[in-house]
Amino acid sequence: MKMEEIRKMSREEKLRKLTELENELLRLRTLIRSGGAIENPGIVKAIRKDIARIKLSLGEEGYRV
Repeated sequence: MKMEEIRKMSREEKLRKLTELENELLRLRTLIRSGGAIENPGIVKAIRKDIARIKLSLGEEGYRV
C-alpha cells in the first residue's frame, strides 16, 4: 500500500484498515510462535510498514492513534 493511496482514504477507512492489519499481524505472529510456518515470511514486514504508514497519515491529519 502506498502513501498516495492511504492519503486518499477517509479517516474511517484508515481506522478500519488499521484494525484489519493489526488483527492480521497478531494472527500471523501467533501462528509463527506456535511453530507453524507461513507461506510468505515477508508479509509480516509489509504489514508492519502498512500499519506505520496509516498511523503516519492519521498523525498528519491531527488524529492521535
